[in-house]
Amino acid sequence: MAELEWKPLWNDWCPGCGNFGILNAEQLAIQELGLDTKKLVIVSGIGCSGKTPHFFRIPITGVHTLHGRAITFATGIKLSNPSLTVIVNGGDGDLLGIGVGHFVSVGRRNVSLTVILHNNGVYGLTKGQASPTLKRGLKTKSLPRPNINDDVNPITLAISSGYTFVARGYAYDVKHLKELMKMAFSRKGLSLIEVLQPCPTYNDIFTKEYFDKRVYKLDNLPDWDPVVRREEEKGEKMSKAILKSMEWGERIPIGVFYRNDLVPSFEERIAESAKSYKEVIPAKARIEANGSPTTIIEDILKEKEV
Repeated sequence: MAELEWKPLWNDWCPGCGNFGILNAEQLAIQELGLDTKKLVIVSGIGCSGKTPHFFRIPITGVHTLHGRAITFATGIKLSNPSLTVIVNGGDGDLLGIGVGHFVSVGRRNVSLTVILHNNGVYGLTKGQASPTLKRGLKTKSLPRPNINDDVNPITLAISSGYTFVARGYAYDVKHLKELMKMAFSRKGLSLIEVLQPCPTYNDIFTKEYFDKRVYKLDNLPDWDPVVRREEEKGEKMSKAILKSMEWGERIPIGVFYRNDLVPSFEERIAESAKSYKEVIPAKARIEANGSPTTIIEDILKEKEV
């Protein structure tokens, strides 16, 4: 079958949208790592961030999925073919609203995915309603009255759910964001990169000017070490990361909050219980030959007998 012809698509994000910085950082990270784009899948949900796979200027496989379900699609893709690099792009409304159950559940499994959370505090595609990350009492330009809900802290939620690499970047610092992505894309296990992303159309509080005055890099702190090197360090490093993620006001930290490479990935866990997983990639396995099934379910069941 002939390959599809790649054609550029007009980018319809608003001028000044933070998504441009996220997209550029993502493309640069992929290119600098030398990732095989034929083994790369970009998965997105619904919202402004959902358009991300459409706007790549390098050839990739993009999967534009259902609202709140990008993580589940990405999990299925990765587990069916562990050789793929799978990246999720989702908004704060998509991943932490309707999709928050999947955001939490995937942390228990430590699937080797990178989740890039585009955080602008509003539902930008549907005219600026308050998203789960907008703090209580704030009134952005399209809200008739201040937000009455408390906010979700993506960093805290990810760490407590089991993500093994948790970081925060800033959409207008493409170089720094690119380096965070390179770390996430090149490791085993589940990674989250929250990206502070100004929405110039609907969020008139958390603007580029607001963030430019406040963001600082954790790397510049002399005593900051987010990496778990021994199991005994886990609790302390998690606590410090969660406490630091609550810093919001005149100073807002970006960088790596937590990293624990000691936890086995979900693919490794599956391979321990199903020995054939390493030898036969499920996505490439034949399921029938001459009309008869090639997999004998009784053999699989015997492996599970206790």
